[in-house]
Amino acid sequence: VQLQASGGGLVQAGGSLRLSCVASGRTFSSVVMGWFRQAPGKEREFVVAWSGSSTYFADSVRGRFAISRDNTKNTVFLQMNRLKPEDTAVYYCAAGLGGRITTAQARYDYWGQGTLVTVSS
Repeated sequence: VQLQASGGGLVQAGGSLRLSCVASGRTFSSVVMGWFRQAPGKEREFVVAWSGSSTYFADSVRGRFAISRDNTKNTVFLQMNRLKPEDTAVYYCAAGLGGRITTAQARYDYWGQGTLVTVSS
């Protein structure tokens, strides 16, 4: 599986961005997709995991972020609304073959290259 994340950019606080993650080599129906982020000077952290039938969000983004997919394009989207300066980070998509939602980075087998989101105050 190869993952390509895109859609990052600069946005003002309160604004929205939509990130995309295109997967090649395997369909989404058999993997768990996750988004993680790494803020400057901090460790990478969990954002959301999606299995097709279940979704789990980190407390920090629940109610503001949403995840969706387009099976025809093998793409998963992360819709980020009401962005805050603390959402500034490099966002990574990841795919896990374990079949169950998990927040553990070690459970994800493939990672995209990351896309930078900057939220100005």
